[in-house]
Amino acid sequence: MKKALDALIILVGALLVAVGFNMFLIPHQLLSGGVSGIAMIIGYFTNYNIGFLYLLFNMPLMIWGLISIGRRFIMISVVSVVLTTWLMQIIPTNYVAQDPMLGAVFGGVLIGIGSGITLRIGGSSGGFDIVGLILTRKYDFPLGTILSGMNGIVIVALGYFKDNWDLALFSMLAIFISGKTVDSIHIRHIKVTAFIVTKHKEAIINKLLMIPRGVTLIKTEGAYTKQQHDMLMTVTTRYELVELKRIIKEIDPKAFVNIVETVGVVGEFRKPK
Repeated sequence: MKKALDALIILVGALLVAVGFNMFLIPHQLLSGGVSGIAMIIGYFTNYNIGFLYLLFNMPLMIWGLISIGRRFIMISVVSVVLTTWLMQIIPTNYVAQDPMLGAVFGGVLIGIGSGITLRIGGSSGGFDIVGLILTRKYDFPLGTILSGMNGIVIVALGYFKDNWDLALFSMLAIFISGKTVDSIHIRHIKVTAFIVTKHKEAIINKLLMIPRGVTLIKTEGAYTKQQHDMLMTVTTRYELVELKRIIKEIDPKAFVNIVETVGVVGEFRKPK
């Protein structure tokens, strides 16, 4: 059921992104920013298929993500990008909103929701989502804010080459709304602390160190049974919580896990390379 639900979420996310592109942004020659924005600029000037350009430009980022983030994340992202490309060939490129501002607003919302729900299950819709997620693992920033910042250069390029700064400003609005929507769904950069009581400490520790995350081992004793236990404490972020739960359930379904929100962290948070 979990895999079927994840597959449905990936499909819905890809559909929302494709609809945002084909029915709100592309008809007004607006940009979504990032890799898709670059694909759109080239498509506007050359009439190349924007969907196929989007797929082509995502390939190098997928390889980088595979090295820096992990296989599951990239597999979800590849499926999302391929589905988005396919749906862009099916969904007609027609106006839904005649006003470009409405196109920017609703296109940004749809793309933000599509990207956000895909990120929520541990993947991405490709493009600068991958770059942003890699950066948020190194630096403590909201993901949507990072994506909006990186997309600025694409907006400047549109205004310069098209000599139409209205389109650039509308595109900036779409990207801003998309970034804020991603942040609201992706729960920003909230940290959590997980306390894990398990009988399979070595297996779980090895997996957690590969995320990568630091782990503290605490010796505990059951108040009623007087039995000795191992408790693992790790501080992670909300977007990595899905993967953390999956690892624990896979290794020790009977593990007792207490997850609490963390107000702040002082000292070393990231695991040294």
